[in-house]
Amino acid sequence: MSVSAVDCVQPALQHTRQQLFSRFRLGQWSRLALVAILAGEVHVGGCNFGKLGQFASHRPKLGENSVAPPFPHIDPARIAQFAGLIAAILILAVILFFVFLYINSVFRFILFDSVLRRKCSIGEGWQRWHKAGRRYFLWQLVFVISTWMFFAMLIGVPMMLMGVTGLINGSPRHLAGMAAGFILLIGAALICGLGVIAIQVLAKDFLVPIMALEDLDFADGWSRLIGLMRVEPGKYAGYLLLKLVLIIVAWILFSIVAIIPALIVIIPSVIVVGAGVAAGLTWNVTTVSLAVIFGTIALLLLLYLASLVSTPATVFFPAYAMYFLAARYPNLSALLNPVPAPPAP
Repeated sequence: MSVSAVDCVQPALQHTRQQLFSRFRLGQWSRLALVAILAGEVHVGGCNFGKLGQFASHRPKLGENSVAPPFPHIDPARIAQFAGLIAAILILAVILFFVFLYINSVFRFILFDSVLRRKCSIGEGWQRWHKAGRRYFLWQLVFVISTWMFFAMLIGVPMMLMGVTGLINGSPRHLAGMAAGFILLIGAALICGLGVIAIQVLAKDFLVPIMALEDLDFADGWSRLIGLMRVEPGKYAGYLLLKLVLIIVAWILFSIVAIIPALIVIIPSVIVVGAGVAAGLTWNVTTVSLAVIFGTIALLLLLYLASLVSTPATVFFPAYAMYFLAARYPNLSALLNPVPAPPAP
């Protein structure tokens, strides 16, 4: 019970070396990269494509033919087309979110099993863990909806009260109260956000192994985990703090490593966008649809390459959680550190 979060770093590093580098297997790396994406375990910083949309804008300087252009004619049919496209994208995004949430729930167990057994098999893992994944999906569904409702009340109710009491009517005498209210609101949202992140980390790091090894639903799994945490709350708090530090270090390291695959995707994307602008393409339903499809493909390719180069982090962090939990959870310890069979007489 004396094992701390710091003590688990070295065993997790050794576990990662044994699984990935003792015998390099490209197939295992490629499968783990896909598992990491679907399980939400990619430790690489994002890419900024915000400047790509500024190619086609041109504004004349002051004094250069400074005649104001006439108000453009608005075509109702085109507005309806764009409105329909936006509505379809939003509906599709919501559907894809919940589909991904289900897939993510199953792949959390596949990732756990892949690191525990040091072998990644997606098809076999899906067959083995989809039932447990459905239970975890229910937890994630409850958690996501509850979080949305909580933050809607946390932010919406004070904003409504401020509106009712006239704090946002622009009067100078209310500026101090408005500023204080916003500061308190932001502080409360940040504290609650940290709590939400902590619950998510505890769920994916500790709830998933307990549900997997004892075949429990999420309610019984949380009850089991809370019972373990009550014995050593300080050790679990130390685990969360150290993991935050390790995630920041991994984010910086693998973001640097991911620069090369990012350039492989970004440079051709910029060339294609520039060629389209040079050819005189304008934004319409067709070009917007093509841009969405092309951008999605480029983003998925970039995400996969980033996940591929950060595979060591994909293995390290689940292993780090396992070694910490195994010191307090005999069911996991027996699998993670099996007792060698005695030699035959």
